[in-house]
Amino acid sequence: MFLQRIANQGIRLGSLFDRAAARHPASPLILDHDLDIAPERGRRLTLTEAADLVDDFASRLWALKVRPGEHVVVHKSDGFDISLMACAVNRVGAVPVMLSAKLDGDTVAALLRRVDRPYLLTDQAKLEKELPAEVFDLSERVILASGEYEGAVSLASLAGTPRVRPVIMPPDHPTMVTHTSGTTGLPKLAVHTGFTFQSRYRPQAAVVAAAVGRSEPIAVHVSFVHSRMYTAMPISILQGHPLVILRDDAPEHVAELFSRVRPGFIEAHPNTFLRWEVLADDPREPLANVKYFSSTFDAIHPRTVHTMLRASRRGVPLFAQAYGQSEVGPIAARTYSRDRSPDADGRCVGFPFPGMTDVRVVPRDGRTPSKSSPGYIEVRSDGRIITYMGEHARWRKQVNGGWWRMGDVGYRSKWGCLHLLDREVDEIDGIDSTLEIEDKLFTRLPDLVEVVIVPSAQGSPVPVVCTRDDRPLDPAAWEAATADLPPLEAPVHRRLEELPQTATTKIKRLELAARLVAADRAE
Repeated sequence: MFLQRIANQGIRLGSLFDRAAARHPASPLILDHDLDIAPERGRRLTLTEAADLVDDFASRLWALKVRPGEHVVVHKSDGFDISLMACAVNRVGAVPVMLSAKLDGDTVAALLRRVDRPYLLTDQAKLEKELPAEVFDLSERVILASGEYEGAVSLASLAGTPRVRPVIMPPDHPTMVTHTSGTTGLPKLAVHTGFTFQSRYRPQAAVVAAAVGRSEPIAVHVSFVHSRMYTAMPISILQGHPLVILRDDAPEHVAELFSRVRPGFIEAHPNTFLRWEVLADDPREPLANVKYFSSTFDAIHPRTVHTMLRASRRGVPLFAQAYGQSEVGPIAARTYSRDRSPDADGRCVGFPFPGMTDVRVVPRDGRTPSKSSPGYIEVRSDGRIITYMGEHARWRKQVNGGWWRMGDVGYRSKWGCLHLLDREVDEIDGIDSTLEIEDKLFTRLPDLVEVVIVPSAQGSPVPVVCTRDDRPLDPAAWEAATADLPPLEAPVHRRLEELPQTATTKIKRLELAARLVAADRAE
């Protein structure tokens, strides 16, 4: 990692599109939606046109007195212009603070307080429908990406502003702030530098370069405010791949787009791949050309992996699962091929990247960590964030002599493979791994589109299930599927949209458990 540090000059988001356009000026950027900041540009841009947009809007921000080192909270309606505006903010040396469009207004206000009077880049729809009036008092200035609102200034009103030269900040300076999932409460604000981003970029860039040819399109459906977008996007455009950006992951919408622009590589959230299982049987074969599937956010179920690989018509397609966290980036990875059984152990999340990341499992009870006695998973990486904004003491609590405690429990096999069993806060007495049981249920019950095991008020395991098209759960099939599993409470059937989700579509387990307890008490 020391040799890597010497050569690492930072990812430089502000000039990213300039550098990509210099190498591949006509390479296309294909969107499934219009840009709020520039709807007239349509849904297909060259990298040269994208670079011009970033330069243009950076100059408008400069005209509004946004200066190097200042913070700009980006919280607007969902769309790829979120990512373009992050690059524009970075281009003037300021630090974008990325808040998901899915966050409620009160949470946004609480995070604005933590940032301490930043600029707020939002839009008319957010101000009219979701954000509390106090955001004006909490912000240095409110800027509109689209629309009009009293007391705010619109970027559209600054069209024609003279262009300014980009500001290049040192690689160890904060380059972006992203928020954590918020599955355990108010999201934390993770501070990244150009150096930490570049450290995450390098191993992934090497994988993509080896996996697919330059002419192959790369499709990405990733939260526009997640740190992963800012390593996935550079990989694609700097290597010259046509880049397909999805805002909508609805299967019918995706099938139509992928039938026209057939990606060779897809990056998406685990729950997105789960939703796309129906594409395997679509007669248009929208996944037929995919050589490499990639997911780096959360545990993914073996059934989903097997279904994706079955849908590809490539000779040897691969599915890569990476284990990581917003705070450290990808730490370990493994690949699946068609040869691997659909019921293979999904808890094995792979091996560290040699020379770049490391993993250890610390005993909790004095015994060697194992499946029945898992330990704390700790990792080491140059991609680790430098602090939590406004909560440095909280950050320090997770640092142990250079090792970062992930908040997960697991063990390493005799071959060195890391096995992830559960989040520490999600453990249930008498259950070795809720994730392992969920994997088995997915494999045995094809109608499941989600299953989450959470504790009841008494601490017993309650499976919350969602089914395809909300069909009733077959009691006989459920009984057969759970016969050899630890005792579970009766399943609770819910519609998928009823489950609380994060920006990356993870289920908020603690909130879900609290809702079930409250519902029981209300009866």
